[in-house]
Amino acid sequence: MMKVTISDIAKAANVAKSTVSKVLNDSPKISQDTKRKVRDIMQQMNYIPSSIATGLARQSSLNIGLLVDMSKESEFLNQFFYNIIGGIESVIGPLNYELTLSNVQHDRPEGHFLNRLVRSKRVDGIIANNSVLTEELSIELNRLQFPYISIGEIIPPASWVDFDNVLGGRMLTGHLLEQGYSAIAFIGGQQFETIFTHRCNGFLQALQQAGITVNSNWIVNGQSDEHGGYQAALNLLQSDERPDSIVCMSSYVAFGVLQAAKELGINVPSQLGIAAFDEYPLSRYTTPPLTSLNIDTFSLGVSSGHLLMDRIRNSELPSRSLLLEPELIPRQSTLRNPS
Repeated sequence: MMKVTISDIAKAANVAKSTVSKVLNDSPKISQDTKRKVRDIMQQMNYIPSSIATGLARQSSLNIGLLVDMSKESEFLNQFFYNIIGGIESVIGPLNYELTLSNVQHDRPEGHFLNRLVRSKRVDGIIANNSVLTEELSIELNRLQFPYISIGEIIPPASWVDFDNVLGGRMLTGHLLEQGYSAIAFIGGQQFETIFTHRCNGFLQALQQAGITVNSNWIVNGQSDEHGGYQAALNLLQSDERPDSIVCMSSYVAFGVLQAAKELGINVPSQLGIAAFDEYPLSRYTTPPLTSLNIDTFSLGVSSGHLLMDRIRNSELPSRSLLLEPELIPRQSTLRNPS
């Protein structure tokens, strides 16, 4: 099959070769209609600019794009997001790279990051959360052979970095078992979210390993916030079969569980053990202080930065997946048997 050239695109679009070049460089002199028409033909003819295809663009932009979906405030209005930025910056800054935050804008084709950043070569690589990198976007980035890293597990051949959430579920549940708890519930998370599935699978594995039969009523899905935790705990703690401990999907869920236990006069940790994913924001300051699983999001940023820079330097590298290990921080909310 012969390689598609700029001349082929110009002929098919009935425009000059110079126009195609200007579209590739996202020149403001070309109308949006012409850009759309030329880009559609490029896609139909599977045209890949040689500079992108070889990963050897003559001129590096010295920019890395961090994609954000501005329609989801929870994604960027939290400490985790700024820790990730700090981690990426600590890797790329010394290499003279700038970090550019960019809104995804799925709903506006012309303002789409593929056109704004990738096809116009304004960035040399992209880092994004797996909630932003849809399968469709991954396929297109793979086709363009454009370097990108997903924070969170994603379908191959993409490279990604994540925390080992299955291990995390095993660690929290194993800690509760060590402290003598045996009737353990799991609260929070939506049933079809990958992160819930992984965390809950770790929880189930630890119980299975200990020979404990899981009570399906004790796995309660819902919003991973204080209200969700409070309501779920009120129901569980007033049921005929009451758990003696709870693994919480987030520290926010745990705050709600603590509140419910206090209202019902249930002592933590002697009558109820509470352990949570995520150390943020105030786990050590609750009453009693909360046993939590620390997920160091700064190191998530560092790892994604290293993976991306390796890929930019060598486009032939095979895809990589990296699972980081969380850290258990035992505190008074579970310590019935302090060692």
